[in-house]
Formats: sequence, structure tokens, C-alpha cells
Amino acid sequence: MDILNQLILLGAVLFLISILASALSPRVGMPLLLVFLLVGMLGGEDGIGGIAYDDVQSALFLGTLALAVILFDGGLRTDIHNFRVGLKPALSLASLGVVITAGVCGAFAAWMLGLPWVEGMLVGAIVGSTDAAAVFSVLNMQGLALKARVGATLEIESGLNDPMAIFLTLTVVEFIRMGETGFNAAMLLGFAWQMGVGALVGVLGGRILAWGVTRLALSPGLYPLLALFGGVSIFGLAAVLHSSGFLAVYLAGLMVGNRVSRGLYNIQRFHDGIAWLAQISLFLMLGLLVTPTELVTYAPSALLIGLFLIFIARPLAVAISLLPFQFSWREQLFISWVGLRGAVPIVLAMFPWLAGLEHWPFFFNIAFFIVIISLVLQGWTVAPLARWLKVDVPTSSSRVQRVELGVPGQAGYEFVGYKLLADSPALKAGVTRLEESTGTRLLCVIREGEPLAEPSNGPLREGDHVYLLARPDALSVLDKWLVGEREPDRLSAQAFFGEFVVSPLAKLMDLGLLYGFEVPEEMANWSIGRYIYRRYKQPVVGDRITLGKVEFIVLEMADSRVTKVSLKLKS
Repeated sequence: MDILNQLILLGAVLFLISILASALSPRVGMPLLLVFLLVGMLGGEDGIGGIAYDDVQSALFLGTLALAVILFDGGLRTDIHNFRVGLKPALSLASLGVVITAGVCGAFAAWMLGLPWVEGMLVGAIVGSTDAAAVFSVLNMQGLALKARVGATLEIESGLNDPMAIFLTLTVVEFIRMGETGFNAAMLLGFAWQMGVGALVGVLGGRILAWGVTRLALSPGLYPLLALFGGVSIFGLAAVLHSSGFLAVYLAGLMVGNRVSRGLYNIQRFHDGIAWLAQISLFLMLGLLVTPTELVTYAPSALLIGLFLIFIARPLAVAISLLPFQFSWREQLFISWVGLRGAVPIVLAMFPWLAGLEHWPFFFNIAFFIVIISLVLQGWTVAPLARWLKVDVPTSSSRVQRVELGVPGQAGYEFVGYKLLADSPALKAGVTRLEESTGTRLLCVIREGEPLAEPSNGPLREGDHVYLLARPDALSVLDKWLVGEREPDRLSAQAFFGEFVVSPLAKLMDLGLLYGFEVPEEMANWSIGRYIYRRYKQPVVGDRITLGKVEFIVLEMADSRVTKVSLKLKS
């Protein structure tokens, strides 16, 4: 009993240290997952905790479960419109891109380290895919608002590329274990089954789960649990059918997140905490599993492979995979750099361990060290690179409070609160116009810590905390009325989008006469929208196109169509 109590205490202390360290991470720019990994290593057999943990079967089980929860949460937060924008390029990266990365990196490992070609290919297969936990965590913690095309492609790729990486890794492991020397049609049929059945189970299961969350009458606190265990059940069903559970659970989350409206915010808030728990557990466990003294032995080899992967293999794979799509060199470079490696390569490196391959310590330690290189080198530089490449877009400060008053399946209201800043439009508009224009009801205004007796009388002031009763569909309008832009100078609304807002139906010839720029004769009767769609088949907010001395920037989208365009005069 004393040992059990000590384990509970030690485990809780490790979690507390990880959570408290997260407060320091943003200040120094360190990727949070790296913090969790280092805490786990400190608690391991070579660290101050002295915990000897080498149960690979339990580690694989915990790692798989944690990844399923993280992928489900990622699907819950993926907007279906962004999914459509990023699906095709993400599929290309998650299939062709993984194969190219694995092949090129594996060939380099075999040549540089003098490995048999099949062992080199195993190294490439293990580190060939990006990691959903790492990508979601780094993008969220950095607070980046990326162009929809870039952000959606990165997130969807990291959610979809696990099946290909698992297929390649298991195939090469079998080659080594059974002594086979070539591919056969059964392998390709097996991969098609994994992808096809996994996608079918995910979509159908997600729709059924969304129906249950919407229609069943439960206690409000049970809806998030229904979603969580429904998602895990879909993962398990797909795995039992020998298909991709990772693909299924991500698509199930996507279905739930885009088919449930009432109560979705409470579900997402609950899953945000569960996803953090899964990430902390996953990386602490992986940190405990590795032996740092052994890791150092493989450092030179891992460093060579890791740098080749980051600077050559991944960029080459991205360039080839995105050839059919309209990505600028800036967008391709950023996507290449955010090919983060995280828990997935380490979990895949357990397969040779479980299979009893002779050189399993080599594969495991190489993968682990490459993950550390990726988190340090790439994870630490994501935000500066996004600013330098100009793939980020303006964001608004968020609401300070939001409480759903309804439950799934019921039309409800939300209690929302805002703190008014100096640039809030509501300071000039007044309370009456606010209520009339947004269809909301002002409940309370707190000024200098005290509620106003009659909040509807008198103007609003900077620093006021405003609380309203609103329908969910009015929140975007409220944000525009109450939230001011808080951006660096380069991303202030006017600096980024330009001085003038025009309709996409406006004629280029008319604008040319008005602003003094030349329009080619064949484009005289073209609208701005036609000019934009000639360059971008699927434009997103922030896309830019130049004509003479003016630059047109997509300002607003609705139903996948451009509704507002900003015109910026180039100096």
C-alpha cells in the first residue's frame, strides 16, 4: 500500500510540475511539449525521480489512447469550411508526402550510416509523418492566426498522415522480421482497406454520435463524456476492423464539431482539458521510457538524420506534393518548417521493440532524439517564421467570458462578457445602438469594480466589463462591435488589409480610373472577383494579388465566396 501511495504522489507531482512549467514556457518561447518531455526524463531512471519504466506494451497502449483523444479534439475544432480548403493538399502531403519523406530520409540514413537498405527505410518510415499533438499544441500556444489555406492544410495533414506512417512502419518491420525482399499486391489492398474502412467508420460513427449528442436528453455534464467515449469507441471499432482508428477518430471529431451547435462550446471546453491531460500523460510517459545516457550514444547519427529531414527531405516532399495546388513559396516554406515530429515517431519506434528486432534500441533512440531536435529547432521558431513569411493574419482579442445557457438539442442563449478597450467601436456607438444592431440584451456593466445601477443609461467607457444575453449566432456580430484589434503594427487592420474596402463585383477599369493605375485592355471589364479567382481557385482571407501599384487583399469570405476585398495602395 505504501508503494501505491508513493506512486500516486510521484505521479501527481510530475503532473503539477508540468502544469506549472507551462506558465514559464510562453515567456521563453519553449514548445510546451518539450517541457513535458523533459520533466518526464527528469523523473526517469537517469533523473532525480529514479523511476525505471520500460514496459513497452503499456506505453504503446497509453500512447495510442492519448493520440486518439488528441486527434478527436483536433477534429472537434476543425471548421468544415477550412477542411474543404485544406483537404486536397493535406491528403497529398499525408500520402505522397509521407512516402517521399520516408524514402528520401531512409535512403540518406542507409547511405550515411552504412545500414542495410531495409533498416534505413525503417528509420525513414518511423520519422516520416508529422505529429498532430505537436502541430496542434505549437500553433495554439503560439497564438497564431494563419491564413486558412495554410493552417487548415497543416492541421488536416497531421490528422491524416498517421495511417500511411503506420502502414509503412509495419510493412518494413515485417520485411525485417520475415526476411521478405519485395512488395506484393496484398500490402496495397491492406492499406486501401485501412484508409477506406477507417474513413467510413469515422464519418458514419461521427454522424451517429452527433445525432446522439443533439437528440438525447441527458444531464448537461454528461454530453462531453458522451462525445469523448463515443469518439474512443469509434477509434476502437475501426481498429477492431483492422482499419485506421486514427483516421476514424479524427473524422468523427470533425463530424461532431460541425453538426452539433447547441452545447458545442461546453463540449469543446471539456475536451480542451482532456486533450491537455492526454498530451501531458503522453510526453511524460515517453520521457520516462527513454534512458538519457543511452540517448547520448546515438546523438551524432540522429543529428545528421534530423537535420537532413528538416532541411531537405521535408521541403522536397512538400514541394512535390503541393505542385498541383496554388501555394506561394512563402506558404510552402512555412508548411515545410512546421512538419513537426512529436509523439507519433516515438510510438512508431516501439513497433520494432515489440517485434523483437535485434537493433530496436537504435530505432527507438534515433526517433526520440529527432523529436527533440524538431521541437527545439522548429517548435521554437514557428511564430517568428510566420511573421517573417507573412502567412499570419490579423486576429481579435477574444471574449473574456462565455457561458452557454442551453444544452444540446435546445435553442438557447449565451451569457457573454467583454472588457472594452480603447479601440472598441462600442465606445462611440452607445448602448442603444448596440442592442438594436446585435439583437442582444445588456444585463450588466461593471465599472471600476462596481456594477452600474442603470447600465443602459449613459455612454460606455474604456475598461468597462460588459455582460450581455445573446443568441449563439449573434456572437460574431458582437465581436465586431465590442472587440478592438490588438495586433503588431504590421498586422493592424489598416496596415494589413489596406485603406479601402470595395465590392468583389467592382470593375477593374473603374477602379483604375479612380486610383490611377493601368488595367490591361483585355481585363477592362473584369470584376475584382474574377481577377482574384483567376489566381486562386479557392481564395481565403489574407490572399493578395497585385495589379500595377495597387494590391487587392481578400477581406471577408462567406459560403466559400469572396464578399469583401480591400484595396491597398503600394508606396
